Amino acid sequence: MLDRPALLDMTVEEIGAYLSGMKQPAFRAKQIFTWLHKGVSFADMTNLPKALREALAAHAYDIPMRLEQSFTSQRDHTVKFLNACKDDNIVESVLMQYHYGHSLCISTQVGCKMGCAFCASTLGGCVRNLSAGEMLAQVLLANRYLGISGHVGHIVLMGSGEPLDNYAQVVKFLRLVNHADGLNISLRAISLSTCGIIPRIRDLAQEALPITLSISLHAPNDALRQEIMPIAKRYPLQELIIAVREYVEKTGRRVVFEYALIDGFNCEPSHAKELAKLISGFQCHVNLIPLNPVKERALAPASPKQVQLFLQTLESLHVSATVRREMGTDIAGACGQLRNRHLNNATETDMIGN
Repeated sequence: MLDRPALLDMTVEEIGAYLSGMKQPAFRAKQIFTWLHKGVSFADMTNLPKALREALAAHAYDIPMRLEQSFTSQRDHTVKFLNACKDDNIVESVLMQYHYGHSLCISTQVGCKMGCAFCASTLGGCVRNLSAGEMLAQVLLANRYLGISGHVGHIVLMGSGEPLDNYAQVVKFLRLVNHADGLNISLRAISLSTCGIIPRIRDLAQEALPITLSISLHAPNDALRQEIMPIAKRYPLQELIIAVREYVEKTGRRVVFEYALIDGFNCEPSHAKELAKLISGFQCHVNLIPLNPVKERALAPASPKQVQLFLQTLESLHVSATVRREMGTDIAGACGQLRNRHLNNATETDMIGN
């Protein structure tokens, strides 16, 4: 993909191995790692010799991504970024402000191949996986955007792409972003969303990473789920729930089930009762999502009344549940929407460009 290595992809040890070929002392690796995770370019790494800075700039990448455009919501100040990779592929990230600080939703792939019917990310398929450094770059670019006003403290791997379809690089990213000499973001402040790749869920349980696992569920039975999520044909719900139970038992971490409420499809009280029965007996939470309409998809969101009735039905059955706050709807906030508009050269008349 790149004609030279991106040091942001590397651990301290890997940077050390790279520098050994340049006859540099071992302590330089930690210096460079720390600078990179502050979003600093090679030229500004002031405690490195000038000759080394010039050699690095000539033969390696520091931050393998640039901010192409940003769009700010007039409704809730959510910011959506279009970031360009070194090969000019475009990926999205979304910066959200909550009472507890700044949260960033990042992409893990360029596009997505999962084919979910409610998602814009998959419309053009999957171009390629992102590297760990490209995921990390999205965080660094958001921090650069925020400047003195704050920094990213929470991360959601819920943008374009299926994280567990890019398993090795995602796990490497999690370890890098948590590194004490880097951003040192707590793993407990990170959520990873998957449509349900069972073997990788089991692998993730063995990693000892105390993240929050979110399961993109969206239906209480296989018949409905298979209509909107092709992955359901490969991994039936009962098998998925068994894997999730095992994950909870292994990690001691509560799992979140994401459930997009779609008008005329999955939002009746009977569906809520079926869902409650499906996920009973282990530590979990249901995050109800008012569907963010995608113009290329013939799906409509449930009404506010339907959403509240669904929530009340779950609560009456002692299921922990909340309705996700809608954010960024005026800036194509849903996964993949803004990238698709950019690729199609659409006019963003409803956005404010920064």
